[in-house]
Amino acid sequence: MDLKKQLRIATRNCGFIDPECIEDYIGVRGYEALATAITAGTPADVIDVMKKSGLRGRGGGGFPTGTKWGFAAANTADQKYVVMNADEGDPGAFMDRAVLEGDPHSTVEAMAICGYAIGASIGVVYIRAEYPLAIKRLVKAIDDARASGLLGKNILGSGFDFDIELKYGAGAFVCGEETGLIRSMEGQRGEPYTKPPFPANSGYWGKPTIVNNVETFANIPAIMVKGSDWFSSIGTEKSKGTKVFALAGKIVNVGLIEVPMGITLGEIIFEIGGGCPDGKKFKAVQTGGPSGGALTFKDVDVPIDYDNLIAKGSMMGSGGMVVMDEDNCMVDVAKFFLDFTMDETCGKCTPCRIGSKRLYELLEKITLGNGVPADLDKLKMLATTIKDTALCGLGQTMPNPVLSTMATFADEYRAHIYDKKCPSGVCANLLEIVIVPEKCIGCTLCARVCPVNCIAGKVKEVHVIDQAACIKCGACIDKCKFEAIVKQ
Repeated sequence: MDLKKQLRIATRNCGFIDPECIEDYIGVRGYEALATAITAGTPADVIDVMKKSGLRGRGGGGFPTGTKWGFAAANTADQKYVVMNADEGDPGAFMDRAVLEGDPHSTVEAMAICGYAIGASIGVVYIRAEYPLAIKRLVKAIDDARASGLLGKNILGSGFDFDIELKYGAGAFVCGEETGLIRSMEGQRGEPYTKPPFPANSGYWGKPTIVNNVETFANIPAIMVKGSDWFSSIGTEKSKGTKVFALAGKIVNVGLIEVPMGITLGEIIFEIGGGCPDGKKFKAVQTGGPSGGALTFKDVDVPIDYDNLIAKGSMMGSGGMVVMDEDNCMVDVAKFFLDFTMDETCGKCTPCRIGSKRLYELLEKITLGNGVPADLDKLKMLATTIKDTALCGLGQTMPNPVLSTMATFADEYRAHIYDKKCPSGVCANLLEIVIVPEKCIGCTLCARVCPVNCIAGKVKEVHVIDQAACIKCGACIDKCKFEAIVKQ
């Protein structure tokens, strides 16, 4: 595991300070950025630093942070809001939780800096109720900052007022989209609405609102202290800084990493991640969560940044990376991710509500062995239509796993439809579990573990599996010591 390839900015303090001790955070130059901003600079100066840094939103959209702040600052209103999106809902993603549990003060400080820059006096954290430790530490950080004069009225005697409150999410994936999040915060059903108006013009309670996610905010104090030139020197031309990724799935080193933008996929998977366990071959990695796309071995030299991933039919997303090996069926993988987004759709628009269900039904038909050649055209047409017509980002990106796997693993789709075979031996209806006569010694272990008693044979005689009764559970394969039972 080559940890030297990491560069920690958003997670710079995680594991190095006591997250429940404000003195520890101050000891690593914490709140210096806020103090400097409100006592020695102007709101315009702060926004200028953010623009020059090149920081883009780490929540998935990648919109330039300084530009967004500038929109809100230009609006005149009696009240403005800063919202931190801590509603992390991607399967296998835990970047935001790690930052909030390990360094909550960095996000508190960043929200206050944003408030000063745009003229807001109230910050709101929308956080998953399923993150009890993150909530506990964030609440303590807010209380300690308030008690130290770093939140509340007249911060550091500057005349600037800013305070933070928490709103708890109930786990709806669609509320990670900023307009759905705002509606949920207002006590309404968490449904996205059509933009414009954008939240920077009319957001929470109809007031100018900045919504950034946890990782985006975690970068801001470091940028303010070290300067925009320092941050913009890291990464690629259009994607500056670092990105936190959550490595999950079939990979040796599971966990969080933070790497410079522009690092190659191969460096992440093989050098930092250690490749696939048990000597299995790397097959694909799903980037961008359930709305992303699959990259394969031919993409290992691709520099990871916003634009390159989009060009490859995937996306950065919030930073989830689910790795798959040779034993994964890509049709089944697409169905898995679609099952998640189908369940999480808010139901407001027809393309997402109905289209996701029809897409899932087609994939299920194929994995059950009932697919016909015309289904391939139906899948592509339906996925493209949903992508073009859905209301919000969830619906517009929901077909990505289908389109991506169809383009990259077309042979697997054809095998399921034309040959009625699952090359990876995953789809139960398209495989048989058989005993190889030459290897079977009649030990009877397979028959003893079979839950449906479909294996027959006497001691020291070759056993046989009743295919009509077999449920393809694989228990016999796991127990056989002689590799005499295989999927085919």
